[in-house]
Amino acid sequence: MDFLNDWFQSANAYVLMPAVGAALIALLPIGRRAAAYLALLVALLSTGGILGLAYRFDGGQGVQYATDESWIPDLGIRYHVGIDGLSLALMSVTAVVLLCAIGYAMWDERGGRSRTYFSLMLLLQGALMLLFCARDLLLFYVGFEAMLIPLYFLVAIWGGPERRAATLKFVLYTVIGTLLMLVAMIDLALHVPDGPSFAYSDLAGAGGTWQFLLFIVAFAIKAPVWPLHGWVADAYRQAPPEVAAVLSGVASKAGAYAMIAIVIPIFPVEVADWRWVLITLGTVGLLYGSLLAFRQPDSRGVVAYSSIGQMGLITLGIFLLTDHGFTGAAFQMVNHALVSAALFLLAGWIERQTGTGEFSLLGGMARGRPVLATVVMIVGMAALAVPGSSVFASELVVLLAAFEEEWWLGAIASLAIVLAAMYMLRFISAVLHDRQSTAVANAAARDLALVPEARGRRQADYSLLPVLPLVLALLALSLYPHAVTQRIDPDLGKLAAIAAQEGAR
Repeated sequence: MDFLNDWFQSANAYVLMPAVGAALIALLPIGRRAAAYLALLVALLSTGGILGLAYRFDGGQGVQYATDESWIPDLGIRYHVGIDGLSLALMSVTAVVLLCAIGYAMWDERGGRSRTYFSLMLLLQGALMLLFCARDLLLFYVGFEAMLIPLYFLVAIWGGPERRAATLKFVLYTVIGTLLMLVAMIDLALHVPDGPSFAYSDLAGAGGTWQFLLFIVAFAIKAPVWPLHGWVADAYRQAPPEVAAVLSGVASKAGAYAMIAIVIPIFPVEVADWRWVLITLGTVGLLYGSLLAFRQPDSRGVVAYSSIGQMGLITLGIFLLTDHGFTGAAFQMVNHALVSAALFLLAGWIERQTGTGEFSLLGGMARGRPVLATVVMIVGMAALAVPGSSVFASELVVLLAAFEEEWWLGAIASLAIVLAAMYMLRFISAVLHDRQSTAVANAAARDLALVPEARGRRQADYSLLPVLPLVLALLALSLYPHAVTQRIDPDLGKLAAIAAQEGAR
């Protein structure tokens, strides 16, 4: 029991657990259903364990639950993983989103999900966990690059009719970015005074301008930040709904996380010099994404372009370089992960029931589907950032930081938030409340449900379960946002002090 307790209180466990689960599913002679249940069990253990760490986490004590072992001594590479407040928040939301994505894949049996599919999903979770808890830059790069492998196959094999073109565009964008980062990373490590080292602590303040620019390009592609977002719409539309949920919900957060955890400590001078360029890109992306989301003809298009807008808001918050900016951006990462993942899963359910995601062919789905209507309204109201929601709290803090910087910057960001309300209201109205279309009228009168064959409702299924944890998490954070902010504030406050010191020079 002591061994198990120590295991679950180590960051290393949440990297290895999904990786071992992926290997077992790939190698054991088991069927698809057994593989699915094993993947779900691993995801449940990961979620329960990481939430247990969150409960015991001592904010303000720096990196905790660490493992630090020599890996390749001659190159100064260590296997060093640990959890601070920001990585804890993102590892927690990653576990929840992957749990829901695997649950959705189990429900969507007609999607042809195989044993390999569930192995790839767990491999993706392991790579994401590694990059969020890595304390060595090369180890971060391994996770950052490794997540591309399962994403490539998940989209290319199980995606929509134009999946190959979408996958090619996604891979080209991201591989170019990661290769640029690799060049800058190696140069950084070789110029450490006491020998090659990739440790975050040894690289603090060691960067130069060209290295900074290569890192920023790589992370802006992954986030995505305008104008390096060209892969987003095709990938989100062609990916299976649960893979799109992971892409938008947590994979995109890798870039934003790295801007905070890597770029600011390693390149404080360059961040201070280039911050207004990045603030401008974030603000333009916020407006651009919100405007295009309002004009999209389909549900996935709205969520895809809204994600570009929200990542613009997060980028804006980060490079304001203040306590409020960092806190709002980090909290918005968590909120956006939950909202976008839920919206993609709901969009996938609607597509399966009606055969379309086009707004012109939808409408009136609230009729006879009270659970669907309730869930869409809860998630939609969160995306609208209505007062009292967790998204309202995070967006308000970013707007406060923007107004503290410049009144006109806060005004522009506020305008974009109004645009966000417009596209989300259009989404809700087009799906639930417009005149019922032929596609909806001809669809089976199914509703989201908790049991596979509810008595008296032979067409009900357990499709509510994959979305329910996301909805409950949004409601819980709306009631108690301090659960996130109290854990991230101390570490982000230290970064804000570094940024302020450099900005004052």
